[in-house]
Amino acid sequence: MVERRAKAPEREVRWERMFPDQLEAAFDAVPAVYLTYGLCEPHGPHAALGLDALKAHALAVRAARRHGGIVAPPDFWHVHEIGGYAIWAEREIGEARPWLTAEPPWLHFKRICYHLRAMEVLGFRAAILLSGHYGPNYLDLRTLVELIQGELRLRLYGLPDFEANRPGFPGDGADGDHAGKVETSLLMALEPACVDLGRLPATAAASAEERFAAGADAARSSAEAGRRMAAGIVAWLGEKQRQLLAAYDPERPSRLRTFGDVERFWVRRVKPRLRHFASMQASWYDKPAPDPASRWYANWRPPDDPP
Repeated sequence: MVERRAKAPEREVRWERMFPDQLEAAFDAVPAVYLTYGLCEPHGPHAALGLDALKAHALAVRAARRHGGIVAPPDFWHVHEIGGYAIWAEREIGEARPWLTAEPPWLHFKRICYHLRAMEVLGFRAAILLSGHYGPNYLDLRTLVELIQGELRLRLYGLPDFEANRPGFPGDGADGDHAGKVETSLLMALEPACVDLGRLPATAAASAEERFAAGADAARSSAEAGRRMAAGIVAWLGEKQRQLLAAYDPERPSRLRTFGDVERFWVRRVKPRLRHFASMQASWYDKPAPDPASRWYANWRPPDDPP
């Protein structure tokens, strides 16, 4: 009888699960951090609602285990219900209860400023901000990184995960679908218990409520395709981390040290630009607004003077 050896546990890189000595050792080895963002939103009846954050966090964990670094606790609150997001939701979700963990852009991006202040004070040298949630919010993340980088020694890069996922499916490309074969395949590979293709609607003529924002090609998903994509993303993240660490300069100014610093930076640099953020635009679809009777009408119009 051949005795099977127990598989050695994987190295812990998740900040919230680490002991202080583990954090110190990981920091000394590679002073880089991953901050992951997503939300709970409809991803079809076949996928867990937390797909976006589950995907981004799991990819960051794999990258940190392969290349070093620490993964901050995942953030499951993100931009939705406003502007084009509301118009998209009316079409793709309908009037079903959406189970969203949504917040407006001015809250989401201000919280990110506070996250980065904390990373700066701790002494990290590189931070990758990885969003698993799509729509135009990633353009605003890039804008925020440009605005805040001059305040920090910490070197930053913000991206949606699909930026690191090309070509993705051989011959198909992978350009950030929603609950279709790309996202579903990734979740099958990363969190297999969170996908059940048997829950997909039986017919292509299913209503928006029945589809619950499922991608039309979700049934073509496969864990093997997801594993190939995940491997490519992890390699991309590792290379980006090396570039950021190499660019770190301890002589750069470090101006975001206190809560007051964050508030002053927000008022001075971000708030004047906020109304022009892509996430704040009334529509990035042909339809100008949701129907007044729709549940998506209440928040679609951004305030004239966002906080």
